Amino acid sequence: MIWKWNEVLFIINGYTGISETSTKGRLTMKRTLNCIPSYAALTVVVLAFAVSLSACVNAPTSPSVAPTPAVLSQERIAAIIASPDRSAADRNNDIRRKPAQMLAFIGIRPGLVALDLSAGGGYSTELVARAVGPTGRVYGQSTPPRAAGSPVRPPVAPEGDSAPAAQGAAAPQAPAAPAVRRTSAQALAERAKNPLAANIIAVVQPFEDPVPAPLAAGGLDLVTLMFNYHDLGHLGVDRTRMNKAVFAGLRSGGLYVIADHSGRAGTGISEAGTLHRIEEAFLRREVESAGFKWAGEGNFLRNPADPRDKNTPEPAQPKDEFVLKFVKP
Repeated sequence: MIWKWNEVLFIINGYTGISETSTKGRLTMKRTLNCIPSYAALTVVVLAFAVSLSACVNAPTSPSVAPTPAVLSQERIAAIIASPDRSAADRNNDIRRKPAQMLAFIGIRPGLVALDLSAGGGYSTELVARAVGPTGRVYGQSTPPRAAGSPVRPPVAPEGDSAPAAQGAAAPQAPAAPAVRRTSAQALAERAKNPLAANIIAVVQPFEDPVPAPLAAGGLDLVTLMFNYHDLGHLGVDRTRMNKAVFAGLRSGGLYVIADHSGRAGTGISEAGTLHRIEEAFLRREVESAGFKWAGEGNFLRNPADPRDKNTPEPAQPKDEFVLKFVKP
């Protein structure tokens, strides 16, 4: 109950109503036949104020909103990468992939819900899982096995070396015995046995529908796709459907981060199965057509000297690679 002060005064003085009778908008008071004695009126007012105050005190309050966790510091990122329980294979991969710069560019925060598309063996999946911490989750996506009788795909060249040894470098050691081939889901399950990566969840769904159903309508904070967007070309994936599904799965302000091997201008995705490259401008147009806005580029994997005309650059040098960040408005 809300009382206006002029109404309180009218009640105390024995008036119970207010009527607009003046054409000038003035208020006049109407005397009632049964006026309330002043002491009784005062009692009513006091009780009314008490009820109103009680209602204010007991009114439900808006739930407090937890503050947004801060972006991980460089020191925290360095500690994650230096964690002694990371595998030797992952540490070796760090040399080429530059995970400190990648995590900083993404802007990882604890508690995020992320989806790593084409997770493969889970190198990037585990890094993101460690970064978002136990309050976050990371879904690693891989595709189901092809159905029997599916059309035969055109032959694809093996992917070249993204960081070949420079001329004059020491000869590489003999390769180790090939590991037993596992599915991506099996590799992720193995990684999730580590308590620091227990928040990894394997998802086996097609690229065109990669987001788990409970998260398909704005349940994700981050989606990553590392060095495999070009493969969608020779795999025959409907990239328009995939990007729209990613857009729908991200909340407003959610990020879509894609890294890949740079192709020459005008080549689009035509060299996906030969040089394993994709034209940066082509990829950007495809993603933006789904509704995303370009939010930035990381240059820490660029190599302007790469001619971009070979699967493995010649002369030996790192591939030119781009990292793009998009945001859902």
